[in-house]
Amino acid sequence: MARIDVIMPQMGESIAEGTLSKWIKQVGDAVKRDEPMFEISTDKVDAEIPAPSAGILAEILVQQGQTVAVNTVVARLETDASAAVSAPAPASASAPAPASPPVAATAPAAAPARAAEAPGRRAAEPAAESAEDRLRRRSTPLVRKMAAEHGIDIGTVAGSGHAGRVTKSDIIGYIEAPAAAPVAAPTAPAAPARPAAAPAPAHAAPGAEAWEGDRVEPWSRIRKLTADHMIMSRRVSAHVQTLFEVDYTRVSQVRARRKKDFAERGVNLTYLAFIAKAIADNLRRHPGLNAAVASDATIFRRDINLGVAVALDWGLIVPVIKHADELSLLGIARAINDLGERARTKKLSPDDVQRGTFTITNPGTFGSYAGLPIINQPQVAILGVGTIEKRASVVTLPDGTDAIAPRLKGMLTMSFDHRVVDGADADRFLADVKKMLEQFPDDAG
Repeated sequence: MARIDVIMPQMGESIAEGTLSKWIKQVGDAVKRDEPMFEISTDKVDAEIPAPSAGILAEILVQQGQTVAVNTVVARLETDASAAVSAPAPASASAPAPASPPVAATAPAAAPARAAEAPGRRAAEPAAESAEDRLRRRSTPLVRKMAAEHGIDIGTVAGSGHAGRVTKSDIIGYIEAPAAAPVAAPTAPAAPARPAAAPAPAHAAPGAEAWEGDRVEPWSRIRKLTADHMIMSRRVSAHVQTLFEVDYTRVSQVRARRKKDFAERGVNLTYLAFIAKAIADNLRRHPGLNAAVASDATIFRRDINLGVAVALDWGLIVPVIKHADELSLLGIARAINDLGERARTKKLSPDDVQRGTFTITNPGTFGSYAGLPIINQPQVAILGVGTIEKRASVVTLPDGTDAIAPRLKGMLTMSFDHRVVDGADADRFLADVKKMLEQFPDDAG
């Protein structure tokens, strides 16, 4: 008879916790290896988590709706199906200290100054820190970057996350909080520089009051995290937008000739596939758009990984096409079809939403003429695709005269981070994308 721990999986290098949104199996149920046991939700992905082994679900230690740190034991499997289901474990077993993963190498070490600011909070000598302190310091790389950019010691920020972990909202609230009076000379015990209570998240104010007859719907976890991420992005990046109108007549002709062939291979050939192909092929020539910001440096990504936003009934998710510049038009179209379907059916794996380097969002699907999207951090640019429709245009006839004729057109809008991308570079990139779409080669994969 043996017991196997089932843990909250690591959802990516920048995610330290997840919400157990639904139990698919219940205590006493037989479970096959790799059979879905429960669903989890983060700001990156909703996913079904498979069983690590066959057996009987003996204990559930984390209930639906609870948010816990990665590597927390959420359940236990009994591998001997004939064994009785054991009694529930003590509450403390749900997050044993040894189960906490090692602190990331980039996490700041406990500084002497911090010990001086909070006497008694930890021993003066380098003693072993508590599990709570380790969790607190194991904030996401994005939070640590924001703290470093503003000269903030994460240890001085009151965290509102699991076990006091500092979140993006905490950092934003700390930055926006009124500055405290200067601390007196260190001869007397100094008052805390900031209030001990956790600052309210930036999106919490101003609040609205519900009136009689209103329907109040609490935000889901993915909605809360999306809100925080968007507010943070607007505050961190210097957003600038550029807009180009594209003539899709050529793309329409190529699509009409090749759509049936693609359909026979099980692939729906959309205009988005052509746009993604043009973006992927041109990012190599314009590396400044395939980049990220690290404090006061720019990281030029080697890989070209296109994130393609998918609108779902419960929120927005951005699965990623890895090495998109190495794919043909058929390969990109197939990837868009596959990722979109798996996003809608909650079949994405954590890796499917990681390591994007440039994002495309398509509000034109709903008829939007043009949109001004918010950058998906830590990237430096995002492309918005407007609706594609026939519009009256001035065309030059073979004899050199001008005439009004219908043309299939649409807007491309790109938001870029002006800290590292100059307007001229952004426009050159989008001009090349426009040129490729208007002269799209008939044999492009």
